[in-house]
Amino acid sequence: MIDWDRLLLPGERIDDLQLCNLRVIQSPSSFRFSMDSVLLSDFAHIRPGSTVCDLGTGTGILPLLLYGREQSIQCDAVEIQHDAADRAKRTMILNGLDHKIRVHCQDLRSVRSFLPHARYDLVICNPPYTPENAALLSPNPALSTARQETNCTLQDIASAASWLLKSRSRFVLMLPATRLTEAFDTLRHSRLEPKRLRLVHATLKRPARLALIEAMLDVHPGLMIESPLIVKDDQGNDTDEVKRIYHMD
Repeated sequence: MIDWDRLLLPGERIDDLQLCNLRVIQSPSSFRFSMDSVLLSDFAHIRPGSTVCDLGTGTGILPLLLYGREQSIQCDAVEIQHDAADRAKRTMILNGLDHKIRVHCQDLRSVRSFLPHARYDLVICNPPYTPENAALLSPNPALSTARQETNCTLQDIASAASWLLKSRSRFVLMLPATRLTEAFDTLRHSRLEPKRLRLVHATLKRPARLALIEAMLDVHPGLMIESPLIVKDDQGNDTDEVKRIYHMD
């Protein structure tokens, strides 16, 4: 029997994901997962027995959500911030998944030194959304690292993904829709060809806010644009699609 209280540090809490009895340890004073991670995990294609790598795992939410969909996966999760990595490790112990989801407190820019080449079927990343110096930094270092490219760039992430993936395997990420052309250029620079795109709108009448992107390593061009994902209807209620993603239907 796991003593949950002993896994918590002062100020931390355990949140129930309402999925396969999975729980995540979070700290209100640090970065916490949001709807973006839930949408990204749903967008990713995951097959039985897949090997997965999550770059910048934060709370460890993406490996947990993917495991909730397919419990035969094996995952390595990389996180540069010591506090966040420690919290993610304890989350995996809490769920009895530390043998399936291994958290590495490492810099993804040096991924070649601690993870194997061309091993993974899927690399996933919810990266910092803002380029360095494009906005004021949060006074909270944990939040600034999560939100702005202070420790890695989009090119760093794409290069790491390219090195980790098997040929013709998938890299999935989410970015602000305003960075879409930059993302395509960056991915192609690392031999990652954009193959699938879904735009996320707050409402049907609002411009796209986010872009869900799937790229494949060493494949021919050919992009499929999926139907837009609308978060709220005209009355401000969750759409049927969001209810499906959150298992509310």
